[in-house]
Amino acid sequence: MARYIGPKTRIARRFGEAIFGSDKVFEKRNYPPGQHGQNRRKKTSEYGSQLNEKQKVKYTYGVLERQFRRIYADAKRIKGVTGEVLISLLESRLDNVVYRLGIAPTRAAARQLVGHRHIVVDGEVVNIPSYRVKPGQVIGVREKSKSLEVIADSLASNSSSKYSWLEWDKSTMSGKFLNMPERSDIPEHFQEQLIVDLYSK
Repeated sequence: MARYIGPKTRIARRFGEAIFGSDKVFEKRNYPPGQHGQNRRKKTSEYGSQLNEKQKVKYTYGVLERQFRRIYADAKRIKGVTGEVLISLLESRLDNVVYRLGIAPTRAAARQLVGHRHIVVDGEVVNIPSYRVKPGQVIGVREKSKSLEVIADSLASNSSSKYSWLEWDKSTMSGKFLNMPERSDIPEHFQEQLIVDLYSK
């Protein structure tokens, strides 16, 4: 299945949460889409809840099923609570780090900046959105891309200082990935244990 490129608000309404960021349409209609969206009272099964949570995480980080399974397999091998490690690994993706640093307004925009070779890691251009950033690495904007309007506008309205695992240097337009984030530091409302239960069947 290809990456979803349809209306983001429709997906946000399905989950009842603005998973793609600020959304004026969602604020007005924060119920499921469709003719009977407001009147749905159908009880979700245990499997349905688990699948729903997995889909929510996948849409939030823009990850496809095969990638997600691979990241989950890595999370299982790493010492710690599997669900929390899973979210932490997703947070270390280059496109997500670019978004968290405020270089891009959304994860989708961050993915595009990485793919178009506007981002450097430790001074080297990296154009793979799924690249896993390691603690201590420095993520910055390529010299010839620093004047891009989308980057300037995003940096003017965002602040990476709200994330304890990142350090931003305004003068060099670069940020340092200090450490893997703790689950308690990640603001998204995920029930990652449901995903673990789903894959444990």
